Amino acid sequence: MFSVVFIFIIIVIICGYIGFKFSNIVLYPNTRTIKETYDKEVQCGRIIEKDFNNLKKEEIKIKSPYGYELYGLYIPAKEKSFKTIIICHGIKCTLYNSVKYMDLFINRGFNILLYEHRNHGRSGGTNTTFGYYEKHDLKAWTDWIYEKNGEDSIVGTFGESMGASIVLQNLDIDKRVKFCIEDCGYSDMEEILKVRLKEDLKLPVFPFLILARIVSKIRTGISFKEVSPINSVKNSKVPILFIHGKKDGYVPSSMAVDMYNKKSKGIRKIYMPINADHAQSYSKNRHEYDKVVKEFLEDIYLY
Repeated sequence: MFSVVFIFIIIVIICGYIGFKFSNIVLYPNTRTIKETYDKEVQCGRIIEKDFNNLKKEEIKIKSPYGYELYGLYIPAKEKSFKTIIICHGIKCTLYNSVKYMDLFINRGFNILLYEHRNHGRSGGTNTTFGYYEKHDLKAWTDWIYEKNGEDSIVGTFGESMGASIVLQNLDIDKRVKFCIEDCGYSDMEEILKVRLKEDLKLPVFPFLILARIVSKIRTGISFKEVSPINSVKNSKVPILFIHGKKDGYVPSSMAVDMYNKKSKGIRKIYMPINADHAQSYSKNRHEYDKVVKEFLEDIYLY
């Protein structure tokens, strides 16, 4: 009897430890430095230093609703404009990873706001919650845009990967957003964690996802089940453009299809280039990507 109880205790300890470690990977990712991301984007030609340095830029720092500081860059349009696009980067990245998308909107008369999520770059916050808290930070940035440019502001959101899922979840809490473009976002946190648990750690979903769910709730208050962009788009009337490379090996492209099919109200469009892996749709298809965005903005009377 003693040996059975001992073995059971050992199994519980091992499972709990693995659940704790997995929650660490989820909540405390090894984020890249500002210099690392900037240098990488320059090296890959996604930031042209001369052009970027010549842009008029305003450094912005605001308070998150949760008390920490958020860092951003505001790039005004060449001529006075009430249209602003807020661009959200992916996990482990900084706002420099969003620079490549700016021309899509600068050339169409938009002001640009880039910022860094909690626990990333120059922003505060001690953990990453995949949109659970981040959507409220995004709303705070929209508040700032309205304060700066007035009540006639037209605000759209654009996100890549985790940023894509954040902009979709933000639709639940901010009805001022006029349109949304998401590129390679996950449809549901638990579903993407199941994929990553299997692919990255070679572990079964049960019991490790359940353990990570419990540990994460205790440590940060985050509820995995509430991080579900697909539920956010279900009843949203906001025009949404879904973009996802069919070769994506990190977030299954089927997630974009699922979200597109789930959206039952308002304008919806989907673009799935066949040659793109995760977050490569623009770099691999610049001309076509630009055309898709242009047509989407035309359809919603913003270009």
